[in-house]
Amino acid sequence: MTGVSGISTLLGLRIADTTREARVATIQSSAEHSRAIAGFRDRIADVRSVEALLADRELYVFVMKAFDLEDRIFGKAMIRKVLESDPAKPDSLVRKLTDPRFMELHKTLGFGPDGVGNSSVINPTWQQDIVNRYVERQFIKGQSVQNENVGNILEFRQKVPGIKNWFDVLKDPVMAQFMRTALALPAESVRLDVDRQAALFAKKFDLAKLQNPEERAKLERMYAIITDARDTSRISQNAAVQLMTGAVRAGAGGGQFVPTTIDISIIGSMPRRPYR
Repeated sequence: MTGVSGISTLLGLRIADTTREARVATIQSSAEHSRAIAGFRDRIADVRSVEALLADRELYVFVMKAFDLEDRIFGKAMIRKVLESDPAKPDSLVRKLTDPRFMELHKTLGFGPDGVGNSSVINPTWQQDIVNRYVERQFIKGQSVQNENVGNILEFRQKVPGIKNWFDVLKDPVMAQFMRTALALPAESVRLDVDRQAALFAKKFDLAKLQNPEERAKLERMYAIITDARDTSRISQNAAVQLMTGAVRAGAGGGQFVPTTIDISIIGSMPRRPYR
């Protein structure tokens, strides 16, 4: 199947979108993932406490991967405290942690007080949601390995529905970097305090526009163009650079015309000043 490494981010994204169904089907049918999914479906209904989840390593790992917490798998003690926390209490661990992944894990798993009791696990719709999360994470992870920029755009798409304000963006490193790049904000802005960063973002872009697919596509395009322009390993793929290179070669050849291929659709679709 065609990969997306070594090509422009926009083209890589098009390939990822075009081959998505086939890639997802491959993930679901692979020996590793099909076995993990089957194991989850077979045993999750019996998990009625945080203790039971942590005791079944395969289930625990599956859930952690589904919520993009693979890097926290070995932190069982902290995960236990997170899942046993009461989000209604301001001083609870799950409220104190700024990483939104932990709150999402807590809310979705839905264990009762002190991590005991869970009626969600027997619900087929709930089970399918966790499986979908797992498969989606594997898809994004695979794309990120081939092209990190494509992976970041896919992350953006997945997380947009949960964005209510700029603080939601800023507490997520991937989203904050994506928006900072797409809006052409200086890298130094990350050093500002959170309130000033939020104000800077708000001045640059109205978050309500995220509900508009065309606005989201525009942000994706700008992110792709800017990240590729900053990446010296991809500079030869930049349309403007191709044009200049052709002109230089023509001049060096004593006026001989040298054809240059340029993706006009990409240049033409880029707004002059999309965000003021």
